[in-house]
Amino acid sequence: MTARSPDTADSPGASIEAVPMRRPATVEEAKALAHPLRLRILRLCALHDLTNKELATRLEQDPGTVLYHVRQLVKADFLQQVSVRTGESGALEKPYRSTNRSWWLSTSLDDADPDASLSPIEAFGDELREAGPESIQTFSRFALHLSAEDAEELDRRIVAVLDEYVATDQDRQDQPVHGGIYVLHRLRD
Repeated sequence: MTARSPDTADSPGASIEAVPMRRPATVEEAKALAHPLRLRILRLCALHDLTNKELATRLEQDPGTVLYHVRQLVKADFLQQVSVRTGESGALEKPYRSTNRSWWLSTSLDDADPDASLSPIEAFGDELREAGPESIQTFSRFALHLSAEDAEELDRRIVAVLDEYVATDQDRQDQPVHGGIYVLHRLRD
């Protein structure tokens, strides 16, 4: 397994000025990102080049199920097969790597299937359970009164900070990998 940076820009050495602009996801891309298992596969393959068997073991899933999801991600250009390697038993292995393109996509939650909208949150919950409660470094939970414009501005500012860190992640390859999720939602009255 080759260690790699999570969710970074496609081009190594990207500067803040060279950060790709977000673009709307195509229907195919949105469908590919609409399953929590696919999101977990993307995260794992952003950190390491992994084979279908390694993914199945790590995710505690049937290899056939994982292969189906891997193929969906390859078809949508979120995963790519990298050089074939020889495994411990001498067998040839075909590892996959994340293309890291999903970070720079905007998906419309207005038209999304409710289950698909919650896929990133489910995937994050699975990752957090796997890492254990001791892995939590910090969290903030809040309730704010915001106009639609205020909510847009808060989102824009937080995403700008995240984009800055994502674009420069290659400069911190020697540091531990941290994950997180940012969700702004309207509370039920």
